[in-house]
Amino acid sequence: MRIGILGLGRIGAFHAETLSGLDVVESLVVADPFAEAAKAAAERFGAEVADSPEAVLAAGIDGVVIAAATDVHPGLILAAVEAGVPVFCEKPVAKTMSEGVQVLKAVEGSDVPVQIGYNRRFDAGFVAARAAVRAGDLGTLHTVRSTTLDPAPPPAAYIAASGGIFRDCSVHDFDIIRWVTGREVSEVYAVGGNRGADYIREAGDADTTGAVLTLDDGTIAVVSNSRHNGRGYDVRMELHGFEDSIAVGLEDKLPLRSVEPGVTFPAGTPHDFFMDRFTAAYRAELAAFTEMVSGSRPSPCTVADALEAGWIAEACTLSLKEHRPVRIEEVRTV
Repeated sequence: MRIGILGLGRIGAFHAETLSGLDVVESLVVADPFAEAAKAAAERFGAEVADSPEAVLAAGIDGVVIAAATDVHPGLILAAVEAGVPVFCEKPVAKTMSEGVQVLKAVEGSDVPVQIGYNRRFDAGFVAARAAVRAGDLGTLHTVRSTTLDPAPPPAAYIAASGGIFRDCSVHDFDIIRWVTGREVSEVYAVGGNRGADYIREAGDADTTGAVLTLDDGTIAVVSNSRHNGRGYDVRMELHGFEDSIAVGLEDKLPLRSVEPGVTFPAGTPHDFFMDRFTAAYRAELAAFTEMVSGSRPSPCTVADALEAGWIAEACTLSLKEHRPVRIEEVRTV
């Protein structure tokens, strides 16, 4: 198949590399506002260069990957759907939930599939955890703990445009909690603070947060996030039931040091970058996209799925601001 790529920054270039290595992908057509980025991709992966998104969509492609800036996601998704081209778009669907709702309404009823990029759904550990929950291996689930800790905060310009830590970082935890447990979140209570970079505080954001989510069956989920984790990039999940308990991310590259006498675990070099932790997941995600393009599977993460994680982020943002529990119904507009 012939795949288009819109946006060739760090993640777009990685997607180009992944797609070029898949047997089912015969050619790539790429575009980026920065001509040098497109030229570099063409030279490295043998891609064709187009001068605009419109030109990519008109180049006889079978599917398109959107890895461009967040503010252009809605327009590019809708342009691709209108052109009848299956879409993979990195999260989020849009910069605001109102724009995301507009996209959802526009694509509802269309037979053109759209996949939103939540890569943890393709990580082997999270896939195994979901299977264990669905099989009833844990018995009745009572507690979930989900963690995302970055080794260092992103630049000030990124923070200022991110929408806040819940919308930018925690949203991955929110999505994977829904996906693994198969439950919806009914209420949240969030706290946060700043003990690090001044520019995060100045942007009105928190650098470290905690959120307690009550799921619709009464299960309690605790989410922990920080922009500062000196030992590395730490993404984990624990699931505790009446019959058994399991963990995702409990492996030798875990960025956590035991101080128990005689303990040598974890023994590996800690993860220090999200691409290190999730390389295999990103590749599996794009392989799934090509299956969606071929018609052999439905979208593994729809626009509606992505918006559900977004509503949880909105509720946590409001909870932190007003220091109170917030039900998802308070923020949901659809």
